[in-house]
Amino acid sequence: MFTGIIQETAKISNIKNISNNFTLYLDSKILLRNKDIGTSIALNGVCLTLVDYVIRSRNLKILKFNLSKETLGKSSFKLKKKGDLLNLEKSLKYGDEIAGHFVQGHVDDIGHVISFLKKGNSWELWIKVKKKFKKYLVPKGSISIDGISLTINEIKNEMFRVNIIPHTIRKTNLKFLKKKSIVNIEFDVLMKFLKNA
Repeated sequence: MFTGIIQETAKISNIKNISNNFTLYLDSKILLRNKDIGTSIALNGVCLTLVDYVIRSRNLKILKFNLSKETLGKSSFKLKKKGDLLNLEKSLKYGDEIAGHFVQGHVDDIGHVISFLKKGNSWELWIKVKKKFKKYLVPKGSISIDGISLTINEIKNEMFRVNIIPHTIRKTNLKFLKKKSIVNIEFDVLMKFLKNA
């Protein structure tokens, strides 16, 4: 379980494909201990298991993750390449502050950026999702975009708008978005439960 509050961005150093078994390597400065191997970490909103890590220098580590066919099929990882930045969040621990909303790290689908424009001191981001997911879009409801907890401010058919503040732009990889970019979407788990009950 996560909160959608990004702790850092990490750069893809390598993606290996051996007989359709994909392994992802990230350069990261996040604090880890040996007992963290096997823990869950959200990368662009996708819950992955930390398989191993190697200390490259005093602050830099190489993190290793396996990517399943399910992950590649549901998320934007199939389009990622060496050098891309990913949003990173370690899983919640008992007593941690919950500042965003409950994010499972189970991406529902990808969304397509329709526009991303600066308006005053913030940015307006419009995203389109598949028609079957429209029922989960609720004004002022929570949504996770590439692992970031955001609030839906406007809805038009299968499109929705969120507003991004400068702090979020600085702390995440959203600054690299442009029209037709692909993002990972996870709808609010409470909304999915209510709509499917």
